[in-house]
Amino acid sequence: MNLEYMKEAIKMAKKSGNDIPIGAIIVKSGKIISKANNEREKNQDVTSHAEILAIQRANKKLKNWRLNDCEMYVTLEPCPMCASAIIQSRIKKVYFGAYDLLNGALGSKSDMSKIMEYNLEYKGGILEEECSELLTKYFERLR
Repeated sequence: MNLEYMKEAIKMAKKSGNDIPIGAIIVKSGKIISKANNEREKNQDVTSHAEILAIQRANKKLKNWRLNDCEMYVTLEPCPMCASAIIQSRIKKVYFGAYDLLNGALGSKSDMSKIMEYNLEYKGGILEEECSELLTKYFERLR
């Protein structure tokens, strides 16, 4: 686990514009191979979550749908769709910032790694306060 990678995911989250500020990066062999932020509003596409976009970009970069030996850093605990995509892409480790008590699918609400019987290593609460603050400020602006 590397805090610098989570800080990079936070930078990506801040680029989300009108979208919920979530950023994700994928690392392989100590190098960032893809970065993304939420783009649902921008793309008018429900699947344009930061994690999905980061996976797609990593697939393109590696010319392979399998992301073996890769790690993901994401500012919010992945939802069921994203957790499933992470597992399907064979990412080995996920580090996330804020816990998602409503939709979190890596332990908070459900655990997709157990449902799909995949040995995914994950750890939450990485720079949690900073990641949570991004979300809190975003939703305060909406109200």
